[in-house]
Amino acid sequence: MAENKKLVEAITSRDVDFAQWYTDICKKADLIDYSSVKGCMVIRPYGYAIWENIQKILDGMFKATGHENVYMPMFIPESLLNKEKDHVEGFAPEVAWVTLGGSEPLQEKLCVRPTSETLFCEHYANIVHSYRDLPKLYNQWCSVVRWEKTTRPFLRSREFLWQEGHTVHATAEEAIEETEKMLGVYADFCRNYLNMPVVTGKKTESDKFAGAEATYCIEALMHDGKALQAGTSHYFGDGFARAFDIQFSDKDNKLQYVHQTSWGVTTRLIGAIIMSHGDDDGLVLPPAVAPVQVVIIPVAQHKEGVLEKANELKEKLEKKFRVKLDDSDNRPGWKFSEYEMKGVPLRLEVGPKDIENGQCVLVRRDTREKIIVPFDRLEEKVDELLKSLAQNIYNKALENMEKRTYTCTTMDEIKESLEKNGDGFVKAMWCGEEECEDKVKEVTGVGSRCIPDAQEKLSDVCVCCGKPAKFMLYWGKAY
Repeated sequence: MAENKKLVEAITSRDVDFAQWYTDICKKADLIDYSSVKGCMVIRPYGYAIWENIQKILDGMFKATGHENVYMPMFIPESLLNKEKDHVEGFAPEVAWVTLGGSEPLQEKLCVRPTSETLFCEHYANIVHSYRDLPKLYNQWCSVVRWEKTTRPFLRSREFLWQEGHTVHATAEEAIEETEKMLGVYADFCRNYLNMPVVTGKKTESDKFAGAEATYCIEALMHDGKALQAGTSHYFGDGFARAFDIQFSDKDNKLQYVHQTSWGVTTRLIGAIIMSHGDDDGLVLPPAVAPVQVVIIPVAQHKEGVLEKANELKEKLEKKFRVKLDDSDNRPGWKFSEYEMKGVPLRLEVGPKDIENGQCVLVRRDTREKIIVPFDRLEEKVDELLKSLAQNIYNKALENMEKRTYTCTTMDEIKESLEKNGDGFVKAMWCGEEECEDKVKEVTGVGSRCIPDAQEKLSDVCVCCGKPAKFMLYWGKAY
């Protein structure tokens, strides 16, 4: 018990210091380690296994919608980056540069990719000539570098892993359809695999991606009431195509510029999982991305037949589930705390008395409920409980979002709601003017998150200036 207690006390309570609680989990659950490279992290095997499961599921979803994987260089010549003015200005403060090759100065300095639009554009200009070449639906899995001033594991680091889709189309309509489709893929993935509710919508003009005509996003609300941008999808129009001269001959043999999109999610999704579902004992992992879905803990494993039965159950379950048998010499209580910390959805306990009775005990990570299960119903019950757990943690996250979403018609109401109830989403009407968008943030502390797809008419006037409202907007404090 002493070991058990000490392990749990290593995590700061969420309600005492949410930021420290988050950092404690990242370290204690073996997700990351710090690196001598400032602002960068080591993603440890358990953390990387979560990313691999995210990657595997999303990669399948991308391929099911016709996308192919490619890989672009990690270096971008300065002249190439400078071809699209708005794009380079948007990224200039975060760009890392290579100026030496070995000991020799480079003739042209190279940017370490912060994103790959310019590389894809150069490639598309080389390979797209006719309408028959379109569309091109490409995606790449890679790392990017952005020289962030303030960093936090998974949420914001100078190097991070992501996927970036880049597509070119013959018409604006096709490109816009692609942009919206991929946002839908992200929303489905978050809801159905990460068990995390999200709001889908469009960024305001001031908050859109550098060089884009429109940016669409999914916004999630974390346990502490702060918003997290969980994914974005951008419609570029033909702006990049004109800058990079990406033209094709249409069916009438006339030259046209292509229309482009890009879309991406990153390892910050792991941060979203931690902050959406975790508790004071550690991670609570969605079954779909958990590296281990069932951990088997033999009780009194030194007694005859216990380890044999545990191995038999592992062989039975691992045909359908990701299973680990911990037959180390640590005490069962220590193991219980260890795998609670790591967020393993189900724990299976089996000892001599269980074997006599032809049963074992399953313990849910979310509710701690213990369920006695006959051996001959084990696979069926594990499947049932994993589905139940996934639905339950989604419902809890949804309840948190709904409880922390405030409807306001004045800036005073926004301030009162936040002071009384804590951080959260604020729904309020907006005239569409950037001046009002900035004023709301200055006065209340919450910035615009998105213009949601599901619009509501909360009043006729802007929450800030009182002029006729154009949109209902989600506002919030963000990571």
